[in-house]
Amino acid sequence: MNKYSEQGKVIVIGGITGGIGKALAEKLRDSGHKVTGFSQSGEGAEACDATCPQALESYFKACVETHGRIDAYVHAVGSIYLKPAHLTPASDWDQVIMHNLNSAFYALRAALPNLMRQDDGRILFFSSVAAQAGIANHEAIAAAKGGIESMVRSAAASYASKGIRINAIAPSLTDTPLSQGITASPQALAYTKKMHPLGAINTAEEVSSLAQWLLSDAAVQVTGQIFVMDGGLSTIVPKPKV
Repeated sequence: MNKYSEQGKVIVIGGITGGIGKALAEKLRDSGHKVTGFSQSGEGAEACDATCPQALESYFKACVETHGRIDAYVHAVGSIYLKPAHLTPASDWDQVIMHNLNSAFYALRAALPNLMRQDDGRILFFSSVAAQAGIANHEAIAAAKGGIESMVRSAAASYASKGIRINAIAPSLTDTPLSQGITASPQALAYTKKMHPLGAINTAEEVSSLAQWLLSDAAVQVTGQIFVMDGGLSTIVPKPKV
């Protein structure tokens, strides 16, 4: 029997003040859920360092003490890093892996004990189209996000018997504050849009709509999946315009 109703659940968002995290929080609150979360800086939300396993464990423990339970966790924490391998210092590589892959694993490990006690729950991560298709200058971020996708599939298998669904969304460039280094440049933005067969990049609203669906009962039979949202970039070659 499905114990996850469509309203009144406690949903935690890591990176709740970011573009996608903020848009998702608004949708979930409008649907009647209790939404809480943290940001790295603590600006606009409680502070929690997602790269510190002890900090995450303390945060989830405090969340359960405050709200009584946690029904879902969304890890909207990550970075953008665009450099070829030969120009990527080892220190930058370490930071990309720490901020993206390590933080995801630490959050998974911290969230699971609460969900396992309930025999029910949802966890959602964010990957990248760079883990789906070879895109120039994405070596470090592709490695980190590819690790998240493999982790999602393995964890989904490990915890399916406990009623816990674990999935990920792999968007291409999305118009958020994190991507302003690209979207603020008309030339870079135009070039990026041309890379997408549909001729546009994602909005936070669009990505958060998919995330909301994955957290809902409508997706109760979905686990261990990576949902690519990239305007066709990773899978199709459109007919050239004549």
